[in-house]
Amino acid sequence: MSAAKPAAAKAALVSPLAPSRFPDLPAIAGVKSATGRAGLYKHARPDLALFALTPETRAAGVFTTNAVGSAPTDWCKLALKGAGAARGLLVNAGCANSFTGAAGDAAAKRTAQAAGAVIGASGESILLASTGVIGVVLDDAKVAAALPEMTLAPVDWPAAARAIMTTDTFPKGAGATAKIDGVKVSISGIAKGSGMIAPDMATMLAFVFTDAAISASALKAVLKEETDASFNAITVDGDRSTNDCVLLFATAAAKHAPVKSVADPRLADFRKALKKVLADLAIQIVRDGEGATKLVAVKVKGAKSDASAKIIARTISESPLVKTAIAGEDANWGRIVMAIGRADQPVVREKIAVKFGPHWAARNGAVSKTYDEGAMSAYMKRSELEITIDVGVGDGEAVMHTCDLTKRYIEINGDYRS
Repeated sequence: MSAAKPAAAKAALVSPLAPSRFPDLPAIAGVKSATGRAGLYKHARPDLALFALTPETRAAGVFTTNAVGSAPTDWCKLALKGAGAARGLLVNAGCANSFTGAAGDAAAKRTAQAAGAVIGASGESILLASTGVIGVVLDDAKVAAALPEMTLAPVDWPAAARAIMTTDTFPKGAGATAKIDGVKVSISGIAKGSGMIAPDMATMLAFVFTDAAISASALKAVLKEETDASFNAITVDGDRSTNDCVLLFATAAAKHAPVKSVADPRLADFRKALKKVLADLAIQIVRDGEGATKLVAVKVKGAKSDASAKIIARTISESPLVKTAIAGEDANWGRIVMAIGRADQPVVREKIAVKFGPHWAARNGAVSKTYDEGAMSAYMKRSELEITIDVGVGDGEAVMHTCDLTKRYIEINGDYRS
């Protein structure tokens, strides 16, 4: 009897919505990076990303609203109090170091100290981020052993983006340039995220760097506002993680007079460029939603307020019945009407309207007189969809991006730890 053939290895899966290539990101003066492997991840792959920053760097962060939180998010919140100085950032994949108590806090502190020793800075000036399995204490000894082998150099953005991935199927990056006082400033960012994605942050990490000279207080104000319009306006599955954060670093290497206040009009062009970068990264996360085959923009208007519109959009975007219908390319608009009603927001039933792309499904509280099942079915085969809803109350509006829910989502999450 011949020997049994070895099982074929699973082919690498990449989201069908993935960008064709990683973008060319602007170099950021004042930032160096390195990647390495501590062996925290179950596969043989880089799982550490270290960034070294100039002494003049100022930073700001926005963090998960999950009540459990994590040791690295707690560490960053403390480190960013005051002037917001930061000399480095250490990110690990493979272990979230969340729900780990005093042991996790101690491990976080030791990793910051180890990274600081490599950079030549205090541990308190190193920010931390972790992603991976919850409830496991970070093995900081492995991290400390790997760090001295990592050589800092000009940032290799694709390599850094890959090192922080977990269930992601492609690395995520975005960049832009702006002008302050006529001086060109650059912005480059990377992110990770695929599942456990919901508004009010998600299982995502995003790190954005600029060579602009901006105070920590101004960075924080701009970041909070632009995060609400980007990372807090996406959802894959409605689950909000314990480790989410967006960190923004300004190295002050660009030769312009420092911006000290968020009210400074010189911030206008920078704010516009930052908005573009954050929105791009957020949409890439939805594109990589676990098992996703459709990118969907849910637009709600006619609500009592923008906040009410956002709640309705989120309810529709997170409905398993809506998301599975989209996966099946079924324009089942009745499920959307159901989701509108259970959002517990003011609506006028007789004025509700639902449109898929240019095709009306319902108008004035009833099926549209121009409803065309064939045209609707053809539209649903697109990889990018737009669903517009009017609830007939006021002027409030909001947009949320989501994806479909496929069998692959169950496979990925069922096999995550096995």
